[in-house]
Amino acid sequence: MTRDVTALGRRDSWEGVRVVVAGFGASGAAAVDNLLHLGADVHALAEAASPAILERAALLEVLGARIDIHEKATATLPDDVDLVVVSPGFRPDSPLLEAGRRRGVPVWGEVELAWRLRDPDRPAPWLCVTGTNGKTTTVQMLDSILRAAGLRSVAAGNVGLPLTEAVMDPEPYDVIAVELSSFQLHYTDTMAAESAAVLNVAEDHLDWYAGPSGMDDYARDKGRIYERVERACVYNVADPVTEQLVRDADVAEGARAIGFTLGVPSVGMLGVVDDILVDRAFIEQRHDSAAELCTTAELASAAPHFVANALAAAALARAHGISRSAVREGLMAFRPDGHRIAVVAERNGVTWVDDSKATNPHAAASSLAAYEPVVWVAGGLAKGARFDDLVRQVGSRLRAVVLIGRDRRVIADALSRHAPDVPVIEVDSGETGPVVGEHSGDLMRRVVAAAAGVAQPGDTVLLAPGCASMDQFTDYAARGDAFAAAVEEAIAQQ
Repeated sequence: MTRDVTALGRRDSWEGVRVVVAGFGASGAAAVDNLLHLGADVHALAEAASPAILERAALLEVLGARIDIHEKATATLPDDVDLVVVSPGFRPDSPLLEAGRRRGVPVWGEVELAWRLRDPDRPAPWLCVTGTNGKTTTVQMLDSILRAAGLRSVAAGNVGLPLTEAVMDPEPYDVIAVELSSFQLHYTDTMAAESAAVLNVAEDHLDWYAGPSGMDDYARDKGRIYERVERACVYNVADPVTEQLVRDADVAEGARAIGFTLGVPSVGMLGVVDDILVDRAFIEQRHDSAAELCTTAELASAAPHFVANALAAAALARAHGISRSAVREGLMAFRPDGHRIAVVAERNGVTWVDDSKATNPHAAASSLAAYEPVVWVAGGLAKGARFDDLVRQVGSRLRAVVLIGRDRRVIADALSRHAPDVPVIEVDSGETGPVVGEHSGDLMRRVVAAAAGVAQPGDTVLLAPGCASMDQFTDYAARGDAFAAAVEEAIAQQ
């Protein structure tokens, strides 16, 4: 008989509760560890066995977990299960989850588990961020601001620390900056963020959200972040979908809708006036004035999407009661992770920029909007996305395009339809699978040589692939590293 787990929390006895944890990445392993700590009977399932996974498995087996790692481990749901905690990569129609639904077994994500395990005496508020692009940068900016204000903060969720680890820390955090993907939100039902932001909604993960309603389902999952929000729902004025998601949400009484814009803000918004980021939402005189937060020159980048991220982070911080001086200090101190609009080199009037993190068309479009003229390096796994809107938007900025990867023809076809005069160079890896090590270096050497052959003084050669990397590289970081190494090698040989 299945035990009712819906009321279980941090202070309850989990002894005898039978939990299956599906997926054994960082969040899955954290869920196993903390469920064992609570006394649950935990059975973890994973299909892949990397060295890191095997190391985690060995430790957690010593602590009492049962762990199965093989190709078909997640094909079926074991008998006698009270709860399934699922990693975000599992689609809702996977056989394991279908079996759980048929049996009436609750399915939680690690985020949902973490929310239920918060310390009831000191439940750190969550400031949550989602969006197709910019989530990680915004959450890290927010964490920097919170720390500048003297708070014990951490970036957690889809970036940084797994949320179960964050909430179970023996020394509770003052506040948690939480990045959430649509996949994580799909399996979250009771979370009530203090404040939350949806940065943007654009085509992505349409391989996961299959079918004619895929984009609507994707947007709906993003909008779940606003449900039960207590203070502020932060939305992007330039993206009407995000505002509509706020309108559709069931929020706590008194919660405010706060917009952010790259233009002059209206009352209740944050925006930009003469290259100054300003607050017209959290000041008493907001009806006839705005308060300065910082200047665009004080940020690590003045690229429009970077400034938008800063405004969203500032809005969440200000909703939490953070001073304007701490917002400025935190934003000035922040530097983005590698492979995000990172200047690799400048030589002979050409700037080489690595934005390998731009793994979908919306991210690539944001990156391209920051430069002109551009030699664009693009391609990889499109994940069902289309590029027509992107090319229509940025086609006039393009000097030339260098294409790589399995789905490069998707981009080439969009270019032929909407920017037929832009030269396109396709670089075939000559490999049938991922190119690693020396082979990835050879590929990027040819990419850099092709780009150098068409770039002119004043141009930016921009790696903003608009696609995932796994067809040719281990991940987006490996792709960016290979690009940077090839650029540096080419310059050294000049």
